[in-house]
Amino acid sequence: MVQDAQSSDVLIIGGGLAGLTLALELRQRFPGLSIRVLERRTHPAPRAAHKVGESTVEIGAHYFSNVLGLRAHLEAAQVRKFGFRFFFSEGRTDLDGVTELGVSRVLPTPSWQLDRGVFENFLGGRARERGITFEDGCTVRAIVLGSGDTSHEVRCERGGETRTLHARWLIDASGRAGLLKRQLGLAEDNDHAICAAWFRLDSRLELDGWGDAAWRARCEPPERWRSTNHLCGPGYWVWMIPLADGAHSVGIVADPDAHPVETMNTFERALAWLHVHQPVLAHAVQERRDKLLDFAFMRHISYGCKQVFSADRWALTGEAGVFLDPFYSPGSDFIAIGNRYIVELIARELDHQPLAAHADIFNGLFFSFYRNMLSLYRSQYALFGNARVMPIKVTWDYTYYWGVLGPLGIGGWMADLSLLSELRPRLEAAQVLNLAMQQFFRDWHARSDGANPPVFLDQQELDWFARLNANLHERLDAQQARARLRENIELLHALAGSIADVASAQCPELDVSTLHEAAGTRERPTLFSPATEHRSLATA
Repeated sequence: MVQDAQSSDVLIIGGGLAGLTLALELRQRFPGLSIRVLERRTHPAPRAAHKVGESTVEIGAHYFSNVLGLRAHLEAAQVRKFGFRFFFSEGRTDLDGVTELGVSRVLPTPSWQLDRGVFENFLGGRARERGITFEDGCTVRAIVLGSGDTSHEVRCERGGETRTLHARWLIDASGRAGLLKRQLGLAEDNDHAICAAWFRLDSRLELDGWGDAAWRARCEPPERWRSTNHLCGPGYWVWMIPLADGAHSVGIVADPDAHPVETMNTFERALAWLHVHQPVLAHAVQERRDKLLDFAFMRHISYGCKQVFSADRWALTGEAGVFLDPFYSPGSDFIAIGNRYIVELIARELDHQPLAAHADIFNGLFFSFYRNMLSLYRSQYALFGNARVMPIKVTWDYTYYWGVLGPLGIGGWMADLSLLSELRPRLEAAQVLNLAMQQFFRDWHARSDGANPPVFLDQQELDWFARLNANLHERLDAQQARARLRENIELLHALAGSIADVASAQCPELDVSTLHEAAGTRERPTLFSPATEHRSLATA
């Protein structure tokens, strides 16, 4: 291990969520490793730190809670999430008068809403407690990558002093600055053009007061505000995320062809946009405009990368590499996945094993997961306001995530090449089916009547769906994990048949033959019944 004060075994550029969690995972796995983290911003970070990525989902939540052992902090200092929730509320002032998709009770596998300032301050403190050198207020001026067995060099400035640091491994966790990606020309367009504007209010948005008593009573407890709430319309969606100190995060994410960023690139323009498209939220924001904490916008929020791991002992993690889309909050998931592969590569090098083959395999796996999840969002924004199609699409997308990616990520099998090799034909078949389903949703949307009845589509009523979430808790050995993944992929094929039945009942002209062929003779899981779909909340 390196002993020189200016040298480290691992040097991480960026002390945000990705960099600090990687440092903690490395310290946990390798107690004797010398680890240095350089962070441009000074600590402590401000409350309600202005970063995208406040909502976690199951893989990322498991990574923070179980892998890194941070459950106590999450329970005490963050907000336990009441799942995702979707309202098809374009132009409406009555949330209780539109279709709502969500759960009536919290599902068993936990996730949290993160105040990134609070969380990253906690991570920085934990890193220092664990003997990690964490230097905030540090600006990187130059990077020279080593070749062969030569160490990497980073020239940085802190407190007016310029130093040259050396490291065996160099990890770029610099976020959207993407220092190594820029230097190496690794940036890649992913053909998913979306823009965003977001702000924080120093005030809780009490969503549960925006409907009548019968509507509130549909949830137990009536705390919809704890959800990641999505207010959806054609070509866009709006997030509402609560932060632990009572602030609320609000963001607009849109296809710029339908909603140009110029219509929302100041707080006043964003508020005017909300008055047109989501007036119920606009009214609540208008009443609290004196509580505005900050505002930002971004033209290109989603992007790809050509490579994230190298046998030359460098890697990218978090937003320094790729960013998909905030709709299903996958950011922390891909931090967890990427960090896992980085840790495995460092473990191989410490064990004097060759890296080239594994670096190539891990790049392939990482980008396979990335591309398949990108298909959930790319070319799909036009149908986001469709109250007929989107609830079924969301249910499919969740099933794919909880059925395939979830067990691999939470079970710790992402780097188990034996298991992945054995299941490869089934996993590839599931990917092909998912791509076909995404095209089918677009076709269905083009023919849909767009009905938006005042109903609550409670995913708790789908026993198989709730069970899929609960199964993520289970600790499985390799044989059980193989069996579970096979079972879940079988469920996906059967679900394609159920979706075909629902869609063809609404749009008889749809071609559903491919989905019926995929389902075969498998028993179909239930979807929302016609009675549920048309039950008025006022008479429920």
